[in-house]
Amino acid sequence: MTVTAAMVKELRESTGAGMMDAKKALVENDGNMEAAVDWLRTKGLAKAAKKADRVAAEGLVGVAVSDGRGVAVEINSETDFVAKNADFQTLVREVAKVALQTGDSVEVVKAADLNGKTVEEVVQESIARIGENMTFRRLHVLEGDTVVSYVHNAAAEGMGKIGVLVALNGPKDKAEAIGKQFAMHIAATSPLSLSEATLDPVLVERELAVQTAKALEENASSAKPKPDAVIHNNIIPGRMKRFLSENTLLGQAFVINPDLTVEAAAKEAGVEITGYARVAVGEGIEKKEEDFAAEVAKMVQG
Repeated sequence: MTVTAAMVKELRESTGAGMMDAKKALVENDGNMEAAVDWLRTKGLAKAAKKADRVAAEGLVGVAVSDGRGVAVEINSETDFVAKNADFQTLVREVAKVALQTGDSVEVVKAADLNGKTVEEVVQESIARIGENMTFRRLHVLEGDTVVSYVHNAAAEGMGKIGVLVALNGPKDKAEAIGKQFAMHIAATSPLSLSEATLDPVLVERELAVQTAKALEENASSAKPKPDAVIHNNIIPGRMKRFLSENTLLGQAFVINPDLTVEAAAKEAGVEITGYARVAVGEGIEKKEEDFAAEVAKMVQG
């Protein structure tokens, strides 16, 4: 497979690797971006790249909570300018309210009533009125004894670039008091799962493969190599333990009090975290980057 400059650029931006290292990684892995990231990490040339680091889109996430139920909706726009538009913000707020009352999927909410019309019809009318394409893309629903919401980079009340929901069991006053802190923690750290038990096993296997290859390569090039038993029984398990603690919510050090894990902080407060949702605008959308010079040349050529 031919490795293009655009592929090298994407890999560099997602990993922080140098240009030649990024190119070599792609060549060695036949252009496979995910494998190239792992190759760079094995060589100690890059950190783990999250897909969210490579994507971008505009719009807002709206959150709404009532009686142990919370929703987070994402509505995308083409430009950030429209995301600041009062009409667009009203749309996000109203769709979140409908979602809170109606369903557990985007399709159900799109078909639900909003002021005598379906949500989908209201979105289409907003597109015509505002003059920019919009997409009601995602809906997350969370239920629990108590559900707390938080919005980071708020554009208006209940909406912003990142929306977080946290479900907790325990006394409502205690859950609401510390739940907001947990939600802020989630917005900042973006954990991959609630606990080790809920972490994607494919992701764990991939990380184990990277850490194993990296540890063996480092040991082979060391002036004082360690016995294989030390590598397999101590170093690799230690690195995996760190990976799990850094990427599972309950295992993370609580940003408000790093001496405690989130799980320990919840227990100390007399509550239990049963679930969460973190929705950031643009996750999973590859932003199309235009080549301005090529675009102009194309226009000139007719």
